[in-house]
Amino acid sequence: MIREVRIADLDSCYEIETTAYAGDEAASREKIEKRIQTYPEGFIVLELGNRIVGFVNGGATDKVEMSDEAFKELVGHDPAGKHIVIMSVVVHPAYQGRGYASQLLVAFIDKMRALGKHSIHLICQTELIDFYTKHGFQYCCKSASDHGGLSWHEMQMDLR
Repeated sequence: MIREVRIADLDSCYEIETTAYAGDEAASREKIEKRIQTYPEGFIVLELGNRIVGFVNGGATDKVEMSDEAFKELVGHDPAGKHIVIMSVVVHPAYQGRGYASQLLVAFIDKMRALGKHSIHLICQTELIDFYTKHGFQYCCKSASDHGGLSWHEMQMDLR
């Protein structure tokens, strides 16, 4: 079942984030908690049985700056913003390869469209460009972001 996040999901989401992402790429427990409390509308989870196995979260803004590290803490977030910046699309490694990331992404896109958002933006690593392209995202450019000491690419989707 895909549903909006609840504060009770914090520990599960933090465990998935730190298990699936390497080192500095993972968000801290505090950042995840702030995302849950600040913008639950932009945070969905996939629950199998009683276990959270993956999630997508993002923030809303009227000014997209993909290399803005402060935005990952929702500095500059405005729930009424017309553009969504995805911060995590993540599935626990034990559940990867089963199509769950695709299910989450499709549900997230549908939810943002229903909320009247105009576009969705994200950064990803090279090996995920095809995954996002398959879901309707367009490649923009190599990102100025060096989040986690890694190289990133900017992608976006128009929802209008």
